[in-house]
Amino acid sequence: MKITVIGSHLCPDTLYSLNQLTAAGVEVSFQDNLSCHEALLNYLHIRETSDLYADIRGTDRLGVPCFKREDGSLTLDLSDILK
Repeated sequence: MKITVIGSHLCPDTLYSLNQLTAAGVEVSFQDNLSCHEALLNYLHIRETSDLYADIRGTDRLGVPCFKREDGSLTLDLSDILK
């Protein structure tokens, strides 16, 4: 299983998730929103269009980390990935 983690290297939740996934043997690709303009634009598109972010849009929450499965589905719940 390969998971793309969308987040920031400055976010404690993102760092925790990366460590948990690595410890579980999950193959991880990391998109750091703060170090790559393209990654930030891709994340903003997801945040503004995905139903997953309906409760987050319009708040001060960023909604990271976000986890993208190989099939393209998204979740904000690390436990969904670690199952």
